[in-house]
Amino acid sequence: MHDTPFPVHETGDFRYNDEGPADSPAPPIVLLHGMLGDLSNWVDTIHTLSENGYRVLAPILPVYDFPLSETGVPRLTEHVARFVDALELGPSILVGNSLGGHIALLFALDHTDRVEALVLSGSSGIYEATMGTTFFKRQDREFIKERTEMTFYDPAHATEELVNEMFEIVNDRPRALRLLQIARSADDETVAEELSQLHMPTLLIWGQDDVITPPEVAEEFRDRIPEARLHFIDKCGHAPMIEHPEQFNQLTLDFLGELAATTHAPSASQP
Repeated sequence: MHDTPFPVHETGDFRYNDEGPADSPAPPIVLLHGMLGDLSNWVDTIHTLSENGYRVLAPILPVYDFPLSETGVPRLTEHVARFVDALELGPSILVGNSLGGHIALLFALDHTDRVEALVLSGSSGIYEATMGTTFFKRQDREFIKERTEMTFYDPAHATEELVNEMFEIVNDRPRALRLLQIARSADDETVAEELSQLHMPTLLIWGQDDVITPPEVAEEFRDRIPEARLHFIDKCGHAPMIEHPEQFNQLTLDFLGELAATTHAPSASQP
């Protein structure tokens, strides 16, 4: 995992960042990274939201930690539910990218009364163009580089460090098998027919150039979730909070401010 400027806390078997005021009147915000992501994906978002008075928690999802037979989206969703319980967070706002969005959706379907709102970007759950089983087999570095670049509109974000990390992962058989199992699980755990059950406010922030969960996926989420609104970010791929953090964070703050206006929580100030 890449270093972050925030301390990693440990409570039981949970490891996570926890920033911002613990006594904030607003609901806590839980950030959920993607399958190949980590806490560093959220650095700008954690800074911005915590500086605007929100308590922000980002758990490290234990993608590689479970027995292979238990590895999948449901087990990770259960982990998040236990995390929320262990920290006694109460009703929360879930923000998820890619796999993290899928986990947020399953959590919201299972625990509707514990989710104040959702913010989703590049979420799986309807359709995702997976990298294919070949990605998880031993390949040359150039192949891995090309696949990693697919995540972004600007391939410069696929740094040498990130490509090396992906190459190391896919050449580690236990980790590669778990990633493949999660990818298959994500395909199996589709939620399209259940999305009409989600009546909490939902913000969809999508890259206009996302090739993994293309724009039509975002539009289907918008059409199926009753209280959803959709914002596209131009020249942006599958990870808006990395490629365009200022836009992603401002859209999120505006959404949180609107939520606050309908509750007793104070509206977030401008960054």
